[in-house]
Amino acid sequence: MDLQKLLNPQSVAVIGASEKPGFGLSTCSNLLKSSSQEHIYFVHPKHAEVLGKRCYKKIADVPETVDLCVVIVNKSLVISVLEDVAACGCRAAIVYASGYGETGDKAAEAELCEAAKRLDMAVMGVNCAGFMNCTKGIYPFGMLFSSAKSGGIAIISQSGKICLNMSQVDYMGYSYLISSGNSTCLLIEDYIEFLIDDENTKVIGLYMEGIKNPKKFVKVLTKAAEQRKPIVILKVGRSEKGSRVAASHTGSLSGSDKSFDALCKKFGVIRVDDIEELVQTCHLMNVLPMLPVNSGFSAMCLSGGETGVCADMGNAMGIDFPDFAPETLEKLRELLPDCATPANPLDMTATLSHDGPKYAEVIKAIMSDPSIGMVLCGQSVLPYHKKTDVIYPMSDGMVIAANEHRKPVALINFFNGSRDEVIRGKLEKAGVPLLPAASEGFRLLRYLKGFSEYDWQKRSLSLAIPKPAEGEREALSEYNSKQALKAGGVKVPYSVVVSDLGQLKKAAVDVKYPAVAKIESTDILHKSDVGGVCLNLKNEAELTEAYEKVLANAKTHCPDARINGVLVQEMLPQGVEVIIGVNSDPQFGPMVLVGLGGVFVEVFKDVSLYPAPLNKSEALEMISSLRGYRMLCGYRGSAPCDVDALAELLVQVSDFAVANKDTLLELDINPVFVHEKGKGVDIADALIVRKTSNQQ
Repeated sequence: MDLQKLLNPQSVAVIGASEKPGFGLSTCSNLLKSSSQEHIYFVHPKHAEVLGKRCYKKIADVPETVDLCVVIVNKSLVISVLEDVAACGCRAAIVYASGYGETGDKAAEAELCEAAKRLDMAVMGVNCAGFMNCTKGIYPFGMLFSSAKSGGIAIISQSGKICLNMSQVDYMGYSYLISSGNSTCLLIEDYIEFLIDDENTKVIGLYMEGIKNPKKFVKVLTKAAEQRKPIVILKVGRSEKGSRVAASHTGSLSGSDKSFDALCKKFGVIRVDDIEELVQTCHLMNVLPMLPVNSGFSAMCLSGGETGVCADMGNAMGIDFPDFAPETLEKLRELLPDCATPANPLDMTATLSHDGPKYAEVIKAIMSDPSIGMVLCGQSVLPYHKKTDVIYPMSDGMVIAANEHRKPVALINFFNGSRDEVIRGKLEKAGVPLLPAASEGFRLLRYLKGFSEYDWQKRSLSLAIPKPAEGEREALSEYNSKQALKAGGVKVPYSVVVSDLGQLKKAAVDVKYPAVAKIESTDILHKSDVGGVCLNLKNEAELTEAYEKVLANAKTHCPDARINGVLVQEMLPQGVEVIIGVNSDPQFGPMVLVGLGGVFVEVFKDVSLYPAPLNKSEALEMISSLRGYRMLCGYRGSAPCDVDALAELLVQVSDFAVANKDTLLELDINPVFVHEKGKGVDIADALIVRKTSNQQ
């Protein structure tokens, strides 16, 4: 559906125009601020004029075919009004009415969507507040606002109040502020796709509460990744209460929050934690003329205290301050006073801050270092500065250096507060953003670093989204789980299930010693808890004794359990214990998990989650992101582990999950033993939980 008529209308009519306080009055007042008044029309059967402008009795009386109608009527009248305006040639509408999916009335939403499709109409809403097109100065917005500066930021919000708040941040520049509401007929994904192609939009920011079309969401995220257009998302639902609020407000599911985090990582989306981060991250991405050429940063400050703060906060946020190259150090020694010691971060002292061109030379010397991708200038900008304040020559130097456009420059503040608008305007015109105070500023730089390092060509930009289907949960026994994995291309060790002494005698010849005996039962999933495991069996006699022991223990502790027999296999050589798992997210499909075993996963929750499918590069990234990764690299004299083989196993598990996406609910492979480099990995135990369906 073409959104041009909706978001770039040449003419707008308000159906239900009014001077009564509320959405009607606010919309009319806002539209009277629009760039073209001659194509703005008010319609109401009982008013001759609204706010001094002529008011028509019905849409058919308007002297031209309008592109967009803003519908301000009760829910019960919405569809009939849409039919009237469609009969007059209008193909786009904004519907403010509420009481649909957010209150549980899904039938009303479905009826409205059917009407929009039948009428071939792009309908924004319901339960929304309209939008502001700041590029062209068109404001069909239902909440009264003062002004909104034009710029490269597009905001899509399921909350109209957040759009209003955003418009009040006077240093932010917007292409669009879109209050999507319930996203009933037009989805958030439709707006994203439109904005990716919009040449006036540099960065897309979203406040969202849920996703209704995961497949389309993946499609537009892929498009944004390939075009390197940044998307910044604030999604509520991290907490249990936040998830409930989101569902009640928009009628959409929040889904698994950790799965959403993993999705953002895969598609290069910047996910922020609060509204201020959404504002500041979008602003940073909008002001910067380019991304850092590499992940190395340099901070240059006027005092040792500020330099120390930068060093500590940068380290806390994962910001790298690489050592300067010898030629950079030599150049800095020439430029700086004798009392300054060149290093990164740099305490340059205050001497050169009074001389803009010389200050610029220091910035340019650091820019020339091949290990530096971005320069940070430390100095707090206050609400007001006199012309004699040091920030004036410093900002002159920043502008001189930034205008060479070799590498990005930003100003890092050390105190929060409002900023001198003359200084802000001067710097941001040159592409130098003013970051918030140190901790918040370095958090933004962490987001910037992640986005600049992201390479979509190394990612598998797709998801294995399952078909919705009803079914019962079914847990497979260890043997059946392993056989299913083996059939799906995952390497598993040899094992056999025996149910009598004759079968055991044959297995005793075939198995390698030392061996293991485990109870084999779908009803006993935690075997060691009931004495259902015997280890380090050295011969047939010990194997026979273990066979009888685990059967007896199972009978004692789980008398009603269905017993398939005893699983016999070689006792695997020890290695670093790792857990691999899969959990199927209802919206995004299988999520692959890896973590170090033992206390790392049980106490520290040291795991990495990533959507299937994944390639080997993504698997290696998952492994290296673990806090306990050093355990696999050789620790305190131990040999490095076969990380490469572990990554290949993760890819195999991902492939298995994709092939079984419609039935697989959970997969737990625990433990996996990772051996020395070159000696591979072994799966010790596995559990599959799947969905049985009547369609099978």
